[in-house]
Amino acid sequence: MPMRFGLAVTSIAVMGLIVPPSLARTHHGTTTKAQTKDTLSAKPVVLTAQPGTNLDQVARQLNAADLADAAKHNDNPVVLVASAPLSSDQGDMALFVQLQSARLCGSAGCSTSVYLRHKGGWKLVLDSVSGAISVLPTRHNNMHDLQIDKNDRWTWNGSSYQDSITAPPSATPHKKVAEKPKKKLLRG
Repeated sequence: MPMRFGLAVTSIAVMGLIVPPSLARTHHGTTTKAQTKDTLSAKPVVLTAQPGTNLDQVARQLNAADLADAAKHNDNPVVLVASAPLSSDQGDMALFVQLQSARLCGSAGCSTSVYLRHKGGWKLVLDSVSGAISVLPTRHNNMHDLQIDKNDRWTWNGSSYQDSITAPPSATPHKKVAEKPKKKLLRG
C-alpha cells in the first residue's frame, strides 16, 4: 500500500500538478527582470532566539518599554533577533527584533523592527513590519533595500527606510455645488 501512494505522488509530480516551492510563482503586478533578479538573490533575515547573547541584551534594552508592558499583563514574550550588514560601512550593522506573544502579535503575525548601529548608538530605522524580511542587493543612498514578504520593497531615504510603493493619487476633490433648498412638505 505505501508503494502505491509513492507511485501516485510521483505520477502527480511528473504530470506537473505538484510544483516545487522553488518553481512556484505568484503574480503580483508588473515585475521587471531586475526586480526578479533582486528577489532571487535576496538574503533572508532569519530571526532566532539567542538568550544571553549581546544581540539579545541589546534587543531587550531597545524594547524595554514593550517588555515591561507585557510583564504587567503576565506576558513573557519570546525575543527573536538577527543581524545583517546594510551598508559597506562595517559599523552600520542592523539589528532585527521581533517580540512574539499572543498579546503582541496580531492577525497579520508578529511585527519586526529594524535598528541600525551607527557611531556607537542604535537608531530605529524601520518600525513594526509584518512578514519575512530579506536584504536585497540593490541600494538606495548606499544602504541595501529591504524586501518584506516578496512583494514589498523598502528603500533608504537617508535616515530611515520607507515603503517604495507610492500611494495612488487621491481623487481630485469635488467642489460642493450649492444645492437648492429642499421644500418641506407639510402633511395635515
